[in-house]
Amino acid sequence: MTAPDDTQTGWQDVAVRDAVAIMRHAHAAELALCDRLEEIADSLPNGLDRRNCLLTARALGPTMAKIHRFEERRIFPYFCVRLGNSAEADKTVERLKNEHLEDEGSAAELRDALRFAARHGVADNPEMLGFMLRGYFGAVRRHVAFERDHVIALLAPPGYIST
Repeated sequence: MTAPDDTQTGWQDVAVRDAVAIMRHAHAAELALCDRLEEIADSLPNGLDRRNCLLTARALGPTMAKIHRFEERRIFPYFCVRLGNSAEADKTVERLKNEHLEDEGSAAELRDALRFAARHGVADNPEMLGFMLRGYFGAVRRHVAFERDHVIALLAPPGYIST
């Protein structure tokens, strides 16, 4: 893991602040996606919006992986440095990275199921799709909440207000 250079504190403060701002935006996008997934789950079994299924399936693609890679490359190293490169920080980052992998695997399965629903106008198995959707958006919302409350809160500059 690459640690930021402490000798460049002014630059580092700006870089951390910028990374935090990007993460706040990414979190908002992830939560908006969760809202769309919840709308789809609530519409099952008979009220599926084919267009919404297709657009949501597309959003589950590379965008989520891109957000995860940004966190892993930019946010997590700052987090570890802020916690003195402790074993606790390493353990937290490892857990979050594992959640990223799990979420990306679930997202791939959801993409396939949502594409099927978009093509056919019905879910292959509405109960299972509802279960998958709720499990996914519940896990993502918990993940985002943890990152906001523990990772971003630690990195945020004084006076920073989380929304």
